[in-house]
Amino acid sequence: MKSPSLLPELVVIEPKVFNDSRGWFFESYSLRNAKTFGIEAEFVQDNHSYSAKKGVIRGLHYQAPPFAQSKLVRCTRGSVLDVAVDIRHGSPNYAKWFGVVLSSENKKQLFIPKGFAHGFLTLEDDCEVQYKVDSFYSYEYDRNIRYDDPDIGIEWGVTDVSLSEKDMRAPFLKERGKDFLWEACK
Repeated sequence: MKSPSLLPELVVIEPKVFNDSRGWFFESYSLRNAKTFGIEAEFVQDNHSYSAKKGVIRGLHYQAPPFAQSKLVRCTRGSVLDVAVDIRHGSPNYAKWFGVVLSSENKKQLFIPKGFAHGFLTLEDDCEVQYKVDSFYSYEYDRNIRYDDPDIGIEWGVTDVSLSEKDMRAPFLKERGKDFLWEACK
């Protein structure tokens, strides 16, 4: 089932879960279902991250063109606040963000198209996040933006966070070039 988000290009997917006395089953990805939700991405790589402690922020990350990536994100252990930020210059939603709790319990997924930065906050210890991408990783085109950029104003709900060295040194959105233009992403 597709849920609406505050940014129309983002898709929150709530899979149909079949429970019985043995446990549960659901399709974690179906090309047919993705197309019904308007997701046309052809995924080429799966990524998997583990965070040991509550309060870890990974992000805000994106890949610049020509290695821009759409992502289909889910949390397979624990829970995270998953966030996407519109970074398409000229977009009516430029610098606006959307967040949703993804967890191993609710099994929700978030589709994030090209032109959006992505990050998440672990809400408990021992979290695993897995996501599909539609372009291979490129170190040269790897970009990030400060998680606490005041021009974006993400409400993480925490003050004591754990960041990588890379994310501690991330620039503000206004210091980034125009990697994505809204008209080109339509």
